[in-house]
Amino acid sequence: MDGSEKLARDLVVLEAMAAEMDEYLRRDVLFWPLRGSDLPRLTLGGYLMRQHRLLQLRDLLSMAEQERLHAAIKRYHEGQEEKIVRLEKKAHEELEARIRQWREYLNEVKGGSSVAYYPSAVDTRAMIRALVNQLRISPYQLNEEVPSQIALLDRELSRIWESGDFVWPFDWQPAYPREEYWWLYGRPRERTA
Repeated sequence: MDGSEKLARDLVVLEAMAAEMDEYLRRDVLFWPLRGSDLPRLTLGGYLMRQHRLLQLRDLLSMAEQERLHAAIKRYHEGQEEKIVRLEKKAHEELEARIRQWREYLNEVKGGSSVAYYPSAVDTRAMIRALVNQLRISPYQLNEEVPSQIALLDRELSRIWESGDFVWPFDWQPAYPREEYWWLYGRPRERTA
């Protein structure tokens, strides 16, 4: 699947997530099963990561797709209206889970596991970034411990980092500048015996 096919798939997923956001925010479930067996589970991080990418790369979408994107984002905002506290709580819960997941992945890599899955594993780091960005927007408040936890994991990654090519589809690069998303430009070094 090339970048534009993946972007079209992201739009389908975003629409499904936006449609169920209102109900998701009312429940105490972090990973919400979407209707449709081939769709990932709904989380705020998954939604926000896709929204960022689609908004930044909307010029790659057709006019009809751009209209669908606008409608999905509008639906998302309607679904989270009057739910500031619930969204903030759920975002922090997911941040804890994603930080733990990212730490476990980095430990596996440092332990000698293959880094072949890095391009898909790094979705977790992108979701962490999207959640932090959301929680830095008023009226939300980011737990002050989170940035230091992320910085610690980034330092761990940088110790085994090998700079290189962008790990996602080439035409997605404008959405992820190297200065801000350095962890998408290369991969961890393979551990040799």
